Amino acid sequence: MYPANFDYARPTTIDEAVALLTRHGDDAKVLAGGHSLIPAMKLRLARPGVVVDIGRIQGLTYIREASGRIAIGAMTTHATVAASALLQQRCPLLPETAILIGDVQVRNRGTIGGSLVHADPAADYPAAILALDAEIELAGPRGRRTVAAADFFVDLLQTAIAPDEILTEIRVPATPKSVAYEKTEQKASGFALAGVAVVVTSDGVSVGVTGVAATPYRARAVEQALAGRRSPTADAIAQAASHAADGVEPLGDIHASPEFRAHLAQVDARRALERAFQRA
Repeated sequence: MYPANFDYARPTTIDEAVALLTRHGDDAKVLAGGHSLIPAMKLRLARPGVVVDIGRIQGLTYIREASGRIAIGAMTTHATVAASALLQQRCPLLPETAILIGDVQVRNRGTIGGSLVHADPAADYPAAILALDAEIELAGPRGRRTVAAADFFVDLLQTAIAPDEILTEIRVPATPKSVAYEKTEQKASGFALAGVAVVVTSDGVSVGVTGVAATPYRARAVEQALAGRRSPTADAIAQAASHAADGVEPLGDIHASPEFRAHLAQVDARRALERAFQRA
């Protein structure tokens, strides 16, 4: 199916892009890598009057360290994240997550910013972004603001970004190598039926979950069950992982029932925890 008719704009600066979004409001959609928006437009699930292509804006593709955190430009592709020597050394959870996204074509065109803004409930990055307590920078007509990862994902396919804002940067902390991302994927698409990201530091354990509920979430019950444990036993890890779906309403569809998704969350949580603690 072909998309409905639309106007196409290709700004060269962030300010120009923001001005276009401000002028057209909800009738405009931002095009980054295109792997989320274009399929939705072809199916007529999205019918923007104006497509604002930010692919020609300079300065949105980078990975660099600054002030003790690693900053990633919104237009950085999954393949670049996966191959980054800086991230592999300083924040290895993101490359480990990125290499499992889709296939080679998707990883070479899709962008980290586009994936986060689309907020597909089965996307991989949100679990890692939550477990890392990342910061997300948004640019709009009122200037720039920073949103914590915990406040960014609002509902199914909805985030805290306003219609006249653009995601410009993601900032993540440097971490030890005691991290892991484990997912059970839908084989045809590579999307996560359940995905669990774990970060183990001297301060404790952080666990992010995607694919299970309408929005990604921190598995606080799992984190609390392992609080203060530096070298938990296999039984302790399994017991903690059994709480991976506590307090959420799992999704059900043709690929997995709610009960099966909850089970997968527990299995993937146990596996990710075991690997992260082994690396510690």
